[in-house]
Amino acid sequence: MSDLVCVGAIAGAFGVRGEVRLKSFTADPTAIVDYVPLSTEDGARSFDLDLGRPVKGGFAARLSGVTTKEEADALRGVQLFAPRDRLPPLPDDEYYHADLIGVEVFDTGGVSLGRVKAVHNHGADDLLEIHGPGLKTTVLLPFTLAAVPTVDLAAGRIVADPPEGLFPDKS
Repeated sequence: MSDLVCVGAIAGAFGVRGEVRLKSFTADPTAIVDYVPLSTEDGARSFDLDLGRPVKGGFAARLSGVTTKEEADALRGVQLFAPRDRLPPLPDDEYYHADLIGVEVFDTGGVSLGRVKAVHNHGADDLLEIHGPGLKTTVLLPFTLAAVPTVDLAAGRIVADPPEGLFPDKS
């Protein structure tokens, strides 16, 4: 597990005075300010954060050291990270997305289905994007208790009982 967890991303400039449009990935979107300073994944840059008003797709925000629209535009797509030890502990049935990425997924018979490539949320339940041997494209597996009865991060394994027809027949 990485010592850093992605807590937000910059979606681009907002206005002409260096503000950015910030997407927060925290359970309470305004809680992102609790984890400052935030850094880029490589640690090359670090930012303090002044969260502004809600705007479409996130918040208008000011980042320390960003004073022009051009500087804000240059940060589009940059993910912001916080050290794991600053984040709250999670209940047993919740996981940071970063911890699921790369974990191998097995069916209930022990056959490997692939590895988690990404975790998506489009408003309903989370979806695990699985990529693996025998798959021409990635498969989106609902991250529900019915479809994913076991997550064992210590063992680096997820057990899935995917809906019929989601994965190609392995027999």
